[in-house]
Amino acid sequence: MALGGAGHYAAARIALRRLRAGTSEPVLLSLAASTEGSLRRQLGWHARAAHDDGYAAALVLPRLAGVDASGYRHPERIDPNAGGHPLSGRFDNAAVVVGADSPSGTGGTDAAGVAGGADAAGVDAVAGYYRFPDLVDAAADALTGLAADALGTGRLALATRLLDRCGALLDAERPAGSGGDGATQGPAGRAVVDRSRALVRLHWVRAETALAGGRADEALAAAEFALSRAERGPSIRHRVKSRLLVAAAAAVTGDTGRAAELATVVEEQCRESGLVPLRWAGAMLRTGLPSPGPDSAAGHASATADAEACRALIARRGGLFRGSGR
Repeated sequence: MALGGAGHYAAARIALRRLRAGTSEPVLLSLAASTEGSLRRQLGWHARAAHDDGYAAALVLPRLAGVDASGYRHPERIDPNAGGHPLSGRFDNAAVVVGADSPSGTGGTDAAGVAGGADAAGVDAVAGYYRFPDLVDAAADALTGLAADALGTGRLALATRLLDRCGALLDAERPAGSGGDGATQGPAGRAVVDRSRALVRLHWVRAETALAGGRADEALAAAEFALSRAERGPSIRHRVKSRLLVAAAAAVTGDTGRAAELATVVEEQCRESGLVPLRWAGAMLRTGLPSPGPDSAAGHASATADAEACRALIARRGGLFRGSGR
């Protein structure tokens, strides 16, 4: 399990430091910076995260202009532990933490804000990919992260522009007639470059931006798209976070019954998988929803206690929430 997804913030930062010290590969360095930004956002430090994501973008966006990006892609399925690949053997630490998938990490107490907890998706060896990530993957992470930073500091118009730029980047490489599921056929249809991870993350922040802008139906549609893509992928964390976002959006549309049901499922899955930051976010959401049991007060008290327990555990693991006063 990725360290960020489990809330091991101190250990994650150490792993990132070691990764950066051991590579000069722009894609890896960009993903490491995006991950650092994600870790900050998960704790509410959006303005600081923008510096990390800006650096991540600067490492890869200029390389996309006027360059055949296919030279940086490895669409074939690769065993990350096998030799023979130019980047193999350079990801010993990356498996632990690169590619933390929590674009927003907003950490608010309302339904529109609590879905931004941590979701660190690793890579078969690098950040949850089935192949080694490339320039487009890193650029998408950086742009989505910057959009989430803008959202967390109240700049919704900027967030929307950055999301549109990320969406255009992902759309530009899909051949005419291809579907919107994130998969691009390679030569003769033999290979597939799967961008579904980037699309899931993009739609997370689209949903959160729509919620912040009061567009609940749009938010629900984006969250449900993310969930549909995540359910076809290998990442438990993607599925759990997407489900939590659907719950938050459903609550805002007035479907509190569905929201409460999904939030309960999220709680169970977080406990089973050790996803402490997402469990905290789900508990915060449940404090504002009707309790499914007969004793509503007891249900809310349980959710509040669970949120505090998660917060304390995260603090012991090196996660300092913004505004905690410590």
